[in-house]
Amino acid sequence: MSYKVIDKEKYYRSGVFRHFTEDCKCSTSMTARVDVTDLVIYSKKTGTKFYINFLYVLSKVLNSRDDYKMGYLWQTEELICYDSINPIQYVFHEESETCTPVYTIYSENYGEFYKNALNDVENAKKSKEYGLDMANHPNWFDASYISWLSYDSLNIELPDGYLHFAPIVNWGKYREENGRLMMPVSVRLNHAVADGFLVANVFRLLEKEMAALCKSLERR
Repeated sequence: MSYKVIDKEKYYRSGVFRHFTEDCKCSTSMTARVDVTDLVIYSKKTGTKFYINFLYVLSKVLNSRDDYKMGYLWQTEELICYDSINPIQYVFHEESETCTPVYTIYSENYGEFYKNALNDVENAKKSKEYGLDMANHPNWFDASYISWLSYDSLNIELPDGYLHFAPIVNWGKYREENGRLMMPVSVRLNHAVADGFLVANVFRLLEKEMAALCKSLERR
């Protein structure tokens, strides 16, 4: 794990950062339906898991610009930007109705990421422990699949959220709408480091990266 320290006075969002860490401590979130039709087709044609393919695309998007990799060291009151961030995915145990966090290291190489993510999931299935260890995983973001419902909105409350800068992303079950497969995706970011444009941009980038991954099949 490595990062760079951001000069708060020279930070391009310095005024916004000051306001939303001092005057109005809050987060900003958005839920939208994303067209995943082509990614579903890609997954079926390649015999790969849609869930992991989407996790890869999401991780690539959030690593594509510094705004999504911000962190805050409350001990030293430093604003930082990590070189990369990694997804915390989850395994659901049907028998106990509990989840086990799965730490997967991000790699821009699709094949490497897919293999590691799949292995991480299989290993997590052997444990029923919750085992969340945020202290030793500061540059990890929450990526949670709500597979039971194609929801319309989702809100996550964080009482001390003004100190939590890592993205929190949830997505639900996709459903057919007008011949396309639409999936709800919710993105939560700290308002000190993100506004409506940056949250909405996650959805725009998801569409771009899904298209890029699907096109890679055509080049084979």
